[in-house]
Amino acid sequence: MEYLIAIFIGLLYGCGVFLVLRRSLVKVILGIFLLSNATNLIIFLSGGITRGGTPIIEEGAEAADIATISDPIPQALILTAIVIGLGMSAYILALKYRYFDVTGTHDLDQLKNTDQK
Repeated sequence: MEYLIAIFIGLLYGCGVFLVLRRSLVKVILGIFLLSNATNLIIFLSGGITRGGTPIIEEGAEAADIATISDPIPQALILTAIVIGLGMSAYILALKYRYFDVTGTHDLDQLKNTDQK
Protein backbone atom coordinates (compact mmCIF):
# COMPACT_ATOMS: atom_id res chain seq x y z
CA MET A 1 0.00 0.00 0.00
CA GLU A 2 2.84 2.38 0.83
CA TYR A 3 4.38 1.83 -2.62
CA LEU A 4 1.14 2.76 -4.34
CA ILE A 5 0.84 5.95 -2.31
CA ALA A 6 4.51 6.77 -2.96
CA ILE A 7 3.95 6.43 -6.72
CA PHE A 8 0.87 8.64 -6.46
CA ILE A 9 2.88 11.25 -4.52
CA GLY A 10 5.55 11.19 -7.23
CA LEU A 11 2.89 11.75 -9.89
CA LEU A 12 1.44 14.65 -7.90
CA TYR A 13 4.89 16.23 -7.56
CA GLY A 14 5.61 15.73 -11.26
CA CYS A 15 2.30 17.28 -12.32
CA GLY A 16 2.75 20.10 -9.81
CA VAL A 17 6.23 21.00 -11.06
CA PHE A 18 5.02 20.80 -14.66
CA LEU A 19 2.18 23.21 -13.92
CA VAL A 20 4.39 25.61 -11.94
CA LEU A 21 6.69 25.94 -14.97
CA ARG A 22 3.82 26.98 -17.30
CA ARG A 23 3.24 30.56 -18.47
CA SER A 24 -0.36 30.89 -17.35
CA LEU A 25 -0.86 32.18 -13.84
CA VAL A 26 -3.85 29.89 -13.32
CA LYS A 27 -1.71 26.83 -14.08
CA VAL A 28 0.98 28.06 -11.69
CA ILE A 29 -1.62 28.33 -8.92
CA LEU A 30 -2.95 24.83 -9.65
CA GLY A 31 0.64 23.53 -9.54
CA ILE A 32 1.13 25.07 -6.10
CA PHE A 33 -2.05 23.36 -4.90
CA LEU A 34 -0.82 19.99 -6.20
CA LEU A 35 2.58 20.44 -4.55
CA SER A 36 0.86 21.30 -1.26
CA ASN A 37 -1.31 18.18 -1.40
CA ALA A 38 1.66 15.98 -2.29
CA THR A 39 3.57 17.34 0.69
CA ASN A 40 0.62 16.57 2.96
CA LEU A 41 0.59 12.99 1.69
CA ILE A 42 4.31 12.64 2.36
CA ILE A 43 3.79 13.77 5.95
CA PHE A 44 0.91 11.31 6.28
CA LEU A 45 2.99 8.46 4.85
CA SER A 46 5.85 9.21 7.24
CA GLY A 47 3.64 8.19 10.17
CA GLY A 48 3.01 4.77 8.70
CA ILE A 49 -0.26 3.24 7.63
CA THR A 50 -2.01 1.12 10.23
CA ARG A 51 -5.67 0.17 10.00
CA GLY A 52 -7.68 0.40 13.16
CA GLY A 53 -4.72 1.46 15.27
CA THR A 54 -5.36 3.80 18.16
CA PRO A 55 -2.94 6.62 19.01
CA ILE A 56 -3.19 5.87 22.75
CA ILE A 57 -1.16 3.21 24.54
CA GLU A 58 -3.13 1.66 27.36
CA GLU A 59 -1.45 0.82 30.61
CA GLY A 60 -0.15 -2.74 30.64
CA ALA A 61 -0.18 -3.16 26.84
CA GLU A 62 1.95 -5.91 25.38
CA ALA A 63 4.59 -5.49 22.67
CA ALA A 64 2.26 -6.87 19.98
CA ASP A 65 -0.32 -4.21 20.84
CA ILE A 66 2.26 -1.42 20.76
CA ALA A 67 3.23 -2.33 17.18
CA THR A 68 -0.31 -1.65 15.93
CA ILE A 69 -0.72 1.90 17.25
CA SER A 70 -0.74 4.83 14.88
CA ASP A 71 1.44 7.89 15.31
CA PRO A 72 -0.68 11.00 16.04
CA ILE A 73 2.07 13.58 15.34
CA PRO A 74 1.96 13.36 11.50
CA GLN A 75 -1.83 13.55 11.64
CA ALA A 76 -1.66 16.74 13.70
CA LEU A 77 0.94 18.18 11.32
CA ILE A 78 -1.29 17.41 8.34
CA LEU A 79 -4.25 19.17 9.95
CA THR A 80 -2.05 22.21 10.52
CA ALA A 81 -0.74 22.05 6.94
CA ILE A 82 -4.27 21.83 5.55
CA VAL A 83 -5.29 24.98 7.41
CA ILE A 84 -2.17 26.82 6.27
CA GLY A 85 -2.68 25.57 2.71
CA LEU A 86 -6.28 26.83 2.71
CA GLY A 87 -5.13 30.27 3.84
CA MET A 88 -2.41 30.34 1.20
CA SER A 89 -4.91 29.26 -1.45
CA ALA A 90 -7.28 32.08 -0.58
CA TYR A 91 -4.41 34.59 -0.61
CA ILE A 92 -3.02 33.36 -3.94
CA LEU A 93 -6.45 33.44 -5.56
CA ALA A 94 -7.03 36.99 -4.31
CA LEU A 95 -3.65 38.04 -5.74
CA LYS A 96 -4.49 36.36 -9.06
CA TYR A 97 -7.82 38.21 -9.24
CA ARG A 98 -6.12 41.56 -8.56
CA TYR A 99 -3.33 40.74 -11.03
CA PHE A 100 -5.86 40.10 -13.78
CA ASP A 101 -7.73 43.33 -12.98
CA VAL A 102 -4.55 45.40 -13.25
CA THR A 103 -2.89 43.72 -16.24
CA GLY A 104 -5.83 42.19 -18.14
CA THR A 105 -3.93 38.99 -18.86
CA HIS A 106 -3.16 35.60 -17.30
CA ASP A 107 -0.02 35.06 -19.39
CA LEU A 108 3.16 35.85 -17.48
CA ASP A 109 5.10 36.54 -20.70
CA GLN A 110 2.66 39.27 -21.69
CA LEU A 111 3.46 41.10 -18.47
CA LYS A 112 6.35 42.80 -20.27
CA ASN A 113 3.87 44.42 -22.65
CA THR A 114 1.74 45.88 -19.85
CA ASP A 115 4.42 48.19 -18.41
CA GLN A 116 3.41 51.83 -18.40
CA LYS A 117 6.15 54.26 -19.48
